[in-house]
Amino acid sequence: MHDETQDPGPSGYAAARLRLLTEEARSGPPRRAALADLTDDWLTGLFTAGAEGARGVSLIAVGGYGRAELSPRSDLDLLLLHDGSDAQAVTALADRLWYPVWDLGLALDHSVRTPAETRRTAGEDLKVQLGLLDARHIAGDLGLTTSLRTTVLADWRNQAPKRLPALRELCEERAARQGELQYLLEPDLKEARGGLRDATALRAVAASWLADAPREGLADARRRLLDVRDALHLTTGRATDRLALQEQDQVAAELGVLDADALLRQVYEAARVIAYASDVTWREVGRVLRSRAVRPRLRKLARERGDFLRRAVVGEGRAPGGGKPGAERSPLAEGVVEQDGEVVLARAARPERDPVLPLRAAAAAAQAGLPLSLHAVRRMAATARPLPTPWPAEAREQLVTLLGSGRPTVQVWEALEAEGLVTGLLPDWERVRCRPQRNAVHLWTVDRHLIETAVRASEFTRRVHRPDLLLVAALLHDIGKGWPGDHSVAGEVIARDVAARIGFDQHDVTVIATVVRHHLLLVETATRRDLEDPATVRAVAEAVGSQGALELLHALTEADALATGPAAWSSWRASLVTDLVKRVSAVLSGDDPAGPQQAAPTAEQERLAIEAVATGAPVLALRAQTEPPAEPAGDPEPLGVELLIAAPDQPGVLPAVAGVLAMHRLTVRTAELRALDLPDGVEGSVLLLDWRVAAEYGSLPQATRLRADLVRALDGTLDIAGRLAERDAAYPRRRGVVAPPPRVTVAPAASRHATVIEVRAQDAPGLLFRIGRALEDAAVRVRSAHASTLGANAVDAFYVTGSHGTPLPDEEAVSVARKLEETLRG
Repeated sequence: MHDETQDPGPSGYAAARLRLLTEEARSGPPRRAALADLTDDWLTGLFTAGAEGARGVSLIAVGGYGRAELSPRSDLDLLLLHDGSDAQAVTALADRLWYPVWDLGLALDHSVRTPAETRRTAGEDLKVQLGLLDARHIAGDLGLTTSLRTTVLADWRNQAPKRLPALRELCEERAARQGELQYLLEPDLKEARGGLRDATALRAVAASWLADAPREGLADARRRLLDVRDALHLTTGRATDRLALQEQDQVAAELGVLDADALLRQVYEAARVIAYASDVTWREVGRVLRSRAVRPRLRKLARERGDFLRRAVVGEGRAPGGGKPGAERSPLAEGVVEQDGEVVLARAARPERDPVLPLRAAAAAAQAGLPLSLHAVRRMAATARPLPTPWPAEAREQLVTLLGSGRPTVQVWEALEAEGLVTGLLPDWERVRCRPQRNAVHLWTVDRHLIETAVRASEFTRRVHRPDLLLVAALLHDIGKGWPGDHSVAGEVIARDVAARIGFDQHDVTVIATVVRHHLLLVETATRRDLEDPATVRAVAEAVGSQGALELLHALTEADALATGPAAWSSWRASLVTDLVKRVSAVLSGDDPAGPQQAAPTAEQERLAIEAVATGAPVLALRAQTEPPAEPAGDPEPLGVELLIAAPDQPGVLPAVAGVLAMHRLTVRTAELRALDLPDGVEGSVLLLDWRVAAEYGSLPQATRLRADLVRALDGTLDIAGRLAERDAAYPRRRGVVAPPPRVTVAPAASRHATVIEVRAQDAPGLLFRIGRALEDAAVRVRSAHASTLGANAVDAFYVTGSHGTPLPDEEAVSVARKLEETLRG
């Protein structure tokens, strides 16, 4: 090779180039570097032969060639730099360089400029400036090249506050045109989001010294994409970056990869690394630039404060802004805070002692609509304890909250997945991660489709009685696609195992498994079968088994279709599925549950009730609840705190209790309220509240303090509404999740003794207080209540009567429900 390249003519270089590209022993980075070295030698020979008499000239490689990353059909990006002293000689030299390149049929991107012209062009054209950041000397005046590199880098760093936002805009525009590499069946390896252009942009950000690409594996991801592009060039013989379907098998064979699906999965994994690194890096750039913009204002504020302090000595003035600066860290959940627009771990957080922390942090981030800090995710990935099997109740609830958070779930899930936390929580996820779907209807890989389905399902949580089961079924419905055979059959087995592992009881496990097994049943039956045939409807009813499962399946069917792509759902399909669901529901109508059966009071409940009657005031007891330990020798897992309250039956008990708990930052997980029948000989009427609560962060308040505040709330001396409003106003407003609107309905024929009003809404501090107060304002009596928090969703049922203790007339019941819904929406 060396002997043939001594001749500056094209023939020796062409032969050596061909041999290099057909060597099986050399591929990947070594071949790209060798091709760059070979090309350097050839161009150096051409330069030396043509530069006689020329002074102050250098030949510089820029862009990909400057990085010594020549793919078989890459352009040669060259700059002929000169000092302007002999323009005629430079023109002649350029002809002797460019024409041999063209004669070989190589693509050439060339320019001839002085340093001043180069600097001016770079200042006007961002793409030129980016190429120059990788400038590499080939031949000629080394001092000229070195001076240019120094100048270009200095300009880039000085102009970074203006140039980086422009670069980010270019990346976003390109992503909008080309799509996301990690999901495309025929991706552009260079231009799509997460491709080689984005990897180059990250290098440019690092060169600015403002931020750096943060993720390990970035170099390997970039190398993988370059390897695939090399193979694509060799198999097609063209300078293309688009990995077309008909070429994927050949490219896979060239790389020694099993098949086209395995090839795409490797491409998707690399693109995901680059895309995630880009997200984190651009977020850091934005934070740095905002910080720089704020500094002048801070200096001005500091001067104003100095003036104020000097005036204060003689009794003048007030503090600028009228108060102290806001807190830098705002609590979100136990061990989790917001700082500078990101979710980070609290200083007291101990991931090594708190296995639920990753899910709690993720749920808090998604609910707040904020990204998870890279440092927080890495720390949790490195130190967090694995969850026991089955999961504790809090872990299950936090997963449901995360899945029900809507669009922000995607960003948070990607952060967890990037550091391996998802497969740590759900080992079965590994088989669907980055798995392509060779179906033009599908927009996403299997794993992203599952998350998209959960996002869509979060919009339907008001339509179902068990939103937690809906969201988990959405996450798992295609989990069987990682296994051979019918993915619904395989998915049922996996879903049953996963649901049990994360702590659902046997009944709920069966429902989730049934919904996953039959997640295609409704749409396939509705569009392919005769719905007038009773046998068709009976077959669906037998497969589904219950009204609850049917309700979940209906919502999942729509969520699944909407998450697949625009071609998968239509008003026609929706009407057919709805018609089928109505017919199946009629068959299953005999399974409607009766009203709730009240259990006999326990000895402790009776004792509290008698004490409440005797004192004429509320009494309460707190008792920690635990789950059995995951291991025989382990400690019990904390489940929450049971709060038992007995109070004389009077108006306002429900909103008073709910308001006091909200004031003390206690989250209500479940709540039961009922009128208690007292033992014979004891006069009076008592309401018993049996609630499970947990502290948002910090420790529980003392029972004596809770009781004192409850007494004040009932006698009207504690303004709960005002206190809650003041607290809300003291915290900064966050973007957060755009939740589906509340839905309040009257359950038909649910009870012969009371009207049942059902509320489904986004859980929030003070929600039960607002509901209770609205029902009191409507002049109805709450005879019993059954409230539960399923992730971020509150699903509550209130048994109410009129003043005479009878169910409300239909029109009045509808009016109460409508006004309650308006109150919650307002």
